[in-house]
Amino acid sequence: ISFFSNLLGTVYRRGNLNFTCDGNSVISPVGNRVTVFDLKNNRSDTLPLATKYNIKCVGLSPDGRLAILVDEGGAALLVSLVCRSVLHQFHFKGSVHSISFSPDGRKFVVTKGNIAQMYHAPGKKREFNAFVLDKTYFGPYDETTCIDWTDDSKCFVVGSKDMSTWVFGAERWDNLIYYSLGGHKDAIVSCFFESNSLDLYSLSQDGALCVWQCDTHPEDLRLKAPTGWKADLLQREEEEEEEEEEESERETTIRGKATPAEQEKKGKVKYSRVAKHFFNEEGDFNNLTAAAFHKKTHLLVTGFASGIFHLHELPEFNLIHSLSISDQRVNSVAINSSGDWIAFGCSGLGQLLVWEWQSESYVLKQQGHFNSMVSLAYSPDGQYIVTGGDDGKVKVWNTLSGFCFITFTEHSSGVTGVTFTATGHVIVTSSMDGTVRAFDLHRYRNFRTFTSPRPTQFSCVAVDSSGEIVSAGAQDSFEIFVWSMQTGRLLDVLSGHEGPISGLCFNPMKSILASASWDKTVRLWDMFDSWRTKETLALTSDALAVTYRPDGAELAVATLNSQITFWDPENAVQTGSIEGRHDLKTGRKELDKITAKHSAKGKAFTTLCYSADGQNILAGGMSKFVCLYHVREQILVKRFELSCNFSLDAMEEFLNRRKMTEFGNLALIDQDAGEEDGVAIPLPGVKKGDMSSRHFKPEVRVTSLRFSPTGRCWAATSTEGLLVFSLDAQMLFDPFELDTSVTPGRIREALRQKEFTRAILMAFRLNERKLAQEALEAVPPGEIEVVSASLPELYVEKVLEFLASSFEVSRHLEFYLLWTQKLLMSHGQRLKSRAGQLLPVVQFLQKGLQRHLDDVAKLCDWNRYNIQYALAVSKQRGMKRTLEPLETEADAEASDEDSLHLLGRAEDGDDGGLL
Repeated sequence: ISFFSNLLGTVYRRGNLNFTCDGNSVISPVGNRVTVFDLKNNRSDTLPLATKYNIKCVGLSPDGRLAILVDEGGAALLVSLVCRSVLHQFHFKGSVHSISFSPDGRKFVVTKGNIAQMYHAPGKKREFNAFVLDKTYFGPYDETTCIDWTDDSKCFVVGSKDMSTWVFGAERWDNLIYYSLGGHKDAIVSCFFESNSLDLYSLSQDGALCVWQCDTHPEDLRLKAPTGWKADLLQREEEEEEEEEEESERETTIRGKATPAEQEKKGKVKYSRVAKHFFNEEGDFNNLTAAAFHKKTHLLVTGFASGIFHLHELPEFNLIHSLSISDQRVNSVAINSSGDWIAFGCSGLGQLLVWEWQSESYVLKQQGHFNSMVSLAYSPDGQYIVTGGDDGKVKVWNTLSGFCFITFTEHSSGVTGVTFTATGHVIVTSSMDGTVRAFDLHRYRNFRTFTSPRPTQFSCVAVDSSGEIVSAGAQDSFEIFVWSMQTGRLLDVLSGHEGPISGLCFNPMKSILASASWDKTVRLWDMFDSWRTKETLALTSDALAVTYRPDGAELAVATLNSQITFWDPENAVQTGSIEGRHDLKTGRKELDKITAKHSAKGKAFTTLCYSADGQNILAGGMSKFVCLYHVREQILVKRFELSCNFSLDAMEEFLNRRKMTEFGNLALIDQDAGEEDGVAIPLPGVKKGDMSSRHFKPEVRVTSLRFSPTGRCWAATSTEGLLVFSLDAQMLFDPFELDTSVTPGRIREALRQKEFTRAILMAFRLNERKLAQEALEAVPPGEIEVVSASLPELYVEKVLEFLASSFEVSRHLEFYLLWTQKLLMSHGQRLKSRAGQLLPVVQFLQKGLQRHLDDVAKLCDWNRYNIQYALAVSKQRGMKRTLEPLETEADAEASDEDSLHLLGRAEDGDDGGLL
């Protein structure tokens, strides 16, 4: 059973960015999920939890252990970032704009509507209700937008769309209940307190910054005197401490501080505006959209709607940097705890940037596909995933780190198909722009472009197992074009289909091409026999997808009537079929006139994929579900729900009747249009503004499915992004041939008695990873050959699978390589007879080894080249000295220093510069 593992392809949607308390990771909202980008270890990890709608704001506790995720509907999840699970659920009964924990972690404030609510923060012990409302603060007349706390958690400030800023006391202070500040002509975007002070800064949307000075220090805030029975209880304590207070009064008078009597005369807290600065003095920078302030370094970062951001030093308002990151609005800005890294989020392009302002360099620069992803493919070793999108971009992702490391932008229209060659070094893509392109992953360039004699739109692409023949299907001319990868020449045009080509697939074992078309046929073409049609398989409905089993002995076809049919390609005989209409479970769109039950008649599976062992098949289409079927039994094994995000369309089976009014459907009204882009809601009769702007909900669908060649995980491209589901569940207890004699105690006893084979067999029967690791690592290197030869064949596959997974996490590289070598040498001949079943395990092993090889080879190459360079320089110096004996020592030393300086700069910042 697969579990959700990671979300790739989407790095930022909307909401506020947060740095963890150590400053090494960024927490970014991606739709209704949250991804943690570990910048130090270069990894991204999506938490296995989701909200009902897109996340609007994230509040992070000061210790970095807890986070509160609030979605568009006002529903909140209390999440533990340590154990990556939901601790509590709560509903704020309204749309929340921002949320912030107090620095001491005891309270948190949310801005909702025109009020601010303060809650007791969840403690470290179990509670019946984790969210207890403490106070509700009134004052602003319009929506509240932002929050900031003083360092001692005594006060907080709230900004509002009514152009006012409000300072509230977190306790019942006698000299500060609330204080309202004006001075702006537009909505407040952000407001910040100075460090250990009540002085504050407020920023408005029109690019104005007000500097406010307070006449009271935070230590001079006095608690309101209690009345009634509380006063009687406190009277005794006051009498006992009277003498101590007199002494302290004398000391404060000597130091020049105000006594409590003088404070009383002084009266309430007062603010005065000491300065007002404008950002648009150098030119028009449109609206100010986001800001962040680092209190220790007095650094202010502001982002604008035009994609420009500024760095200023406060309170002098000195400009440090002014740069543009994109042409889209900056939606969120965050600064890490040290003040070195700044994170920017742009929801228009789905962009996430982390910038180091002192060195003026990018720490992280990631961007998802601008439109939806259409296709994906795994590399043969399972290390990389390539995706193609409607935006014409081809991106390659590292499955281990979760980051995109190269983007190809040569296509001028949407990409319709992507695939790897058998070597894994070349990517072939087809596009609606009429080209098929081949990209080299060594030099990162487009080295071949295949075109047709007449311009046509390509709907799919396939490469044979040798990597020599490239074929693509046309959507408008109903032909299949075949090219040579070596020469780039068009070899043949295959005609015969009477409808658009919907899918192509080469037999993994032979050079036979299967093509599916809307003309209700699948044709098999022999590439070596003059490209003639070998067989024509007649179907009952239009073919939408076709795929071969990994061993090439079976063919699966998805048709428009929601069926999956299985064929024997050698004899052209149908061997089975699966009816999938009821399993697809399509939803009803908000504007559909017919019910989901009737609309399901037109929905079908549009993508198919066999598992690595060929026993199961994955199917997906115009639905939020992916179905896993057992091929031989023809039954549904499991249905995976890819999304529970109701911000997408076609999620519900029945319409929400509350949206149906006597005037029509409320879904037709752009209610959220004015919130995102700063554009007012278009009213009847208004002629100004962008008439083409529309607010629409993207429809949930699955566009492509692929199993990893390692057999450990599978990936799906959907409206949400690239979702990866994995078998690696850490908390799953799954024993193998277990009986009462197998216990952890018995395993350790066998290790003490040096019965290594018995201990390893028992550890793998119990199937506990830590025990298996303990048993394997206890074997001395000299005895590995004997122990591996004595293992039964049934356990060899399990040990190999364990070794493959260990290569990804363990540092004992040589030890595990020794185990792998001895196992394959001892059992290689017997394992060869089961090559088909063992292929996923071997590819999983190859993936781990290849990654280590790449890392070590790169380091060794640099060391080798640098040593060669040092030897060459020293030889040259020696020759020069023999030729020029009159050269002074000072000149020789200077030239040596220059050469060493050049050597040091050969690869700046590389750890493996010199041995």
